[in-house]
Amino acid sequence: MVDNAERRKLMVDTQVRTADVTKFPIISAMLRVPREAFLPADRTAAAYVSENVPLSPGRVLLEPRTFSKMLDSLALTDEMLVLDLGCGYGYSSAILSEIAEAVVAVEEDESLADEAEALLSEHHADNVILHRGPLTEGALEHGPYDAIVVEGAVEQVPQALLDQIKEGGRIACIFEERRLGVVRIGYKIDGHVSWRFGFNAGAPVLPGFERHTAFAL
Repeated sequence: MVDNAERRKLMVDTQVRTADVTKFPIISAMLRVPREAFLPADRTAAAYVSENVPLSPGRVLLEPRTFSKMLDSLALTDEMLVLDLGCGYGYSSAILSEIAEAVVAVEEDESLADEAEALLSEHHADNVILHRGPLTEGALEHGPYDAIVVEGAVEQVPQALLDQIKEGGRIACIFEERRLGVVRIGYKIDGHVSWRFGFNAGAPVLPGFERHTAFAL
């Protein structure tokens, strides 16, 4: 019989700690939250592999290394309001709920949102609000946010999302650049978001986050 607690410990020891993620709240949350519970039934065996796990077309659960390093880069605290953009089945929001004061989880896919709502309730993530709507629009009515985590790659970030970051807040995104993935952390200073390199990682580009090029004759 598979011991998922042992698999979680192995994940943390071999994929998280080795990626220089050592903050106790992140480690503790990733040891506590059952990753396998937030996946489709036919994919639970892949819960602790070191790669993105498909959830639906174009949507994945980010690999543990990528996700934990994004959280580490955001320097989250238990006083923060966090926007979790593209929560899927709710795993990322469940982790964030253990670290931040409150989480707004945004999901536009109704079937994923239904699963997330049920699973977050089942696992007592009571400080998470599930917001159904386009990922590109965020959740303006609950913001502004101390931090935003984007659960997938982007080619560009809509201004509507950047406007929802508090002054002094930050955002973590995987940018797809020439078929390569780069995590960048954006810091909002004087109303402007300045991006800094974080680390290399990859994921599918989320629907709506493609770069739109103007047509020219």
